[in-house]
Amino acid sequence: MSSTALRDTIIEWLDDNYHFGDAATLIKNDEMSFMDGGILDSLGFVQLCLFLEKRFTMKIDRKSLSRENFDSLGKIMRYVSAHKDYRPS
Repeated sequence: MSSTALRDTIIEWLDDNYHFGDAATLIKNDEMSFMDGGILDSLGFVQLCLFLEKRFTMKIDRKSLSRENFDSLGKIMRYVSAHKDYRPS
């Protein structure tokens, strides 16, 4: 899966679960903070991580759940694509 396809998958999930088609418009750039920008709250982060685990057959170490890894689209894409268990489908 290309980084564009991974990005599109995350945007689609955000649209389906939180922003009803407006996620791409709300996210001004891939490094915009999801917490500071109101894209996701803490529960949303957990739900997104559960989705990523299921969708890409990977296990996210709970110690990795931090703003450092999951607070922007770019951070999420880098974390997921570098994950040892990442299985793009």
